[in-house]
Amino acid sequence: MIEVRYVPVTYAAQSWENVEEHIKSALKHGHGDYTIDQIKLLVCMGQWLLLVAIDEDLKVHGAATVSFINYPNDRVAFVTSIGGKLISNKETFKQMVDILKNQGATKIQGMARPSIARLWSRYGFKERTTLVEVKI
Repeated sequence: MIEVRYVPVTYAAQSWENVEEHIKSALKHGHGDYTIDQIKLLVCMGQWLLLVAIDEDLKVHGAATVSFINYPNDRVAFVTSIGGKLISNKETFKQMVDILKNQGATKIQGMARPSIARLWSRYGFKERTTLVEVKI
């Protein structure tokens, strides 16, 4: 059975070697907004939350990083990277939701390629908007 846990910032550096490959796999689908070293820094400095999916032998099967955005009506947990098997079923999704609620989140958001958007629709995610950008 897989369990989702929050890694306190005091253990982020010690945990990094166990999660790095999962986070790197997520970067393959990113657009170069962050490097693996920048993500490690943000996690180890406590700016981003680190979540892990572990089995009963404490083997890591997936990892995610989360930032928080405070709006007037919501505190959004924004999934900045996710790799491996973290949200693999309704139970692991519920565990993630509970952790993020305990951090004050009222919504979860994240950027997703079409296949992940379809997959996460099982958990109630809806496409909200299209992001466009230009580098200046």
